[in-house]
Amino acid sequence: MGEPKRSEDIKTESSALPAGKKSAGKSPSGRSNKKIPFRRCVGCGESKPKKELIRVVRTPEADIILDPTGKKSGRGAYLCRDKACLRKAMKSKRLERSLETAIPAEVCESLERELEKSDENREE
Repeated sequence: MGEPKRSEDIKTESSALPAGKKSAGKSPSGRSNKKIPFRRCVGCGESKPKKELIRVVRTPEADIILDPTGKKSGRGAYLCRDKACLRKAMKSKRLERSLETAIPAEVCESLERELEKSDENREE
């Protein structure tokens, strides 16, 4: 059996760098190692980069709105920019569970219209 490794025997990442070089958060190829946040669509269940999804928010005033910036305060859920995902989330009540509130049919229709507008603006 071998002897247990001592702390000075274990190489760390910082000691693996050449002397005088410090990691600046970039890979050897020059690209940044910035983490891309992923979120799960409540409609289809796919995980996608946060920028590809649109956030639905229940505001502190209990309004339910689309948040294209993703920065409004309130409880949020993410959806693909697809009406089918919105319909699927509404039919299975996943959106209601995520937002922890009942969603009236008129609000669902207005979300669908807003989603259409958002898609049109995004394509231009």
